[in-house]
Amino acid sequence: MKTRRDFIKNAMLSTSALALGPNLFASAPTGNAPKRFIFIHKGNGLFPSAMVPPTFSKGEMQKEKSKEAFEANLKNHDLPEWMSSLNEHKENMTILQGLSGKMCTTGHHTWQSSLGVYKANERLSSIKWATVDFELAKLFPSPLEHIELACFPSGGGNARGNINGIEKGFSARGPQQPNYAFGSPKVAMQELFKSVANNKDARIKYELERKVLEFAAKNEDGIARQLAGLEQSKIQNYAESIESIRKRNTKIDGMADVIRKHVPKLDEKYFADELSTVDRQIGHTEILLSTLISGMTNVVTFTVDELGTLYTGLDDIEKETVNLHDVGHGKSVGTVKAVEVREKVRRQHMGLVDTIVKRLKAVPEDGGTMFDNTMIFYFPDNGETHHSHGTEWPFIVMAGNNCKLDISGKYIRLPKYGDEGHKTLGNWYTTVLNAYGNSVPHYGDFDTGLTQYGINQSGNIPQFLG
Repeated sequence: MKTRRDFIKNAMLSTSALALGPNLFASAPTGNAPKRFIFIHKGNGLFPSAMVPPTFSKGEMQKEKSKEAFEANLKNHDLPEWMSSLNEHKENMTILQGLSGKMCTTGHHTWQSSLGVYKANERLSSIKWATVDFELAKLFPSPLEHIELACFPSGGGNARGNINGIEKGFSARGPQQPNYAFGSPKVAMQELFKSVANNKDARIKYELERKVLEFAAKNEDGIARQLAGLEQSKIQNYAESIESIRKRNTKIDGMADVIRKHVPKLDEKYFADELSTVDRQIGHTEILLSTLISGMTNVVTFTVDELGTLYTGLDDIEKETVNLHDVGHGKSVGTVKAVEVREKVRRQHMGLVDTIVKRLKAVPEDGGTMFDNTMIFYFPDNGETHHSHGTEWPFIVMAGNNCKLDISGKYIRLPKYGDEGHKTLGNWYTTVLNAYGNSVPHYGDFDTGLTQYGINQSGNIPQFLG
């Protein structure tokens, strides 16, 4: 039976790289456009100091320096220079400071921690529950449920150097169930848009995979009836997963005309096996937009880099290969200081965010635009710096007019770690989930270190709910 099970698992992976949840085919509320969520996370930390508008008053700067809670209206301030590409979107922006995440894994590689709010490592047994992006995907079902894209590291962490493949990602579908991410625009294009491929060989492959799944589903279901206990359960799960993928394919086939209209139109260089990190990010961004605009998914998670990602293609140092680990330890790249390299990386990321916002603002939907129903989260995978402690976890949030949180257009600094009213990643994700229909009392693990301060860690952030 081992050979048959391995065959089925390989068939499922090559067919979708995505297992489907139980609420996949539930309908969105009648008359309402679905809400969409994009999680963009980076490696090597994100300095809280880099997030501060340079035009703050002396009093605001003093509060910021002492990490005292306060709010400021972004329309009255300039953004930090590396955020300048988002200047025209300030009314949709939130700079959120002061969250902590000490209950997460911090350091070099953090796996599912920053999205799941628990300590994770490379062992599947460390995955406690579905990450927040998957919980949101359940609230707004779509044919593909969730898509994950990644600029995988060349060594260490997730992917183990297979930067162009389909590998374990940074999200999780459930306990001990890692998600799988597409490592290159080429493989994402091949897998996500093969149902509308013009290439004859690709169409033949797609039809063959459908036949394989049909055969496997029928045979494994029959075999399961002949087994007992754990083996029966395993085979039945495989059969049900395959059947879910078949149903998904049927729904995708019914969307063929819409999907074909939104197939990414990219230059061939973005589908090469060897491409710069910057080009990889641009290609992934186009894939991300196409899947959202076509309705294939409502939730995308995008790892723009990880600590082991070797950067190439950055402005002014295009020919340099940037080692983010070395930059994290303060090493210069040629004549460019480490802090300046960090800024170049962040500026590149903001360009991607600007592309997403502008494109979605240009797509009409329900009397407004697609962006009105979208939230984008940009944040570090491992906290405030290279060797972080998790006491701060900065976020940039971009949200449209139909956002259910009262945060847009603001710089918000929450009480610092240990102060009364301090909030964690768990409180933040609980707030987002509560706002959009998941009434979970608290999402994520608690920080045992906060108990000495007598801080109630449970629940949402009430002032964000209006």
